[in-house]
Amino acid sequence: MEKLKILEQDIINALCLYVADKKQVSPQEVEIELMYDDDYGFSAESHVNGRSQILITANMIEALRLWLDVQLGIDPFGAGLELVLDDHEGIIAYARVKR
Repeated sequence: MEKLKILEQDIINALCLYVADKKQVSPQEVEIELMYDDDYGFSAESHVNGRSQILITANMIEALRLWLDVQLGIDPFGAGLELVLDDHEGIIAYARVKR
């Protein structure tokens, strides 16, 4: 298995695609802010048409699976995903994928 690093901007892009699909808007209409809390872990806040929504870690993983499938053509359910808070790169993810 190959370990693929997913950068913070790609996580944001994945969440934009995910929220746009759920809200039936274009990804360009979605704003995302990634967050990390020592007690609650990873989350994100989305803003669409003046409304905001908190996305939990499970939503973020679901969004990354969609992104892996749509953008990279990788089997989304064959990938193990891990979100990581990096001191230099921010919030990133690692995907273990079969190539």
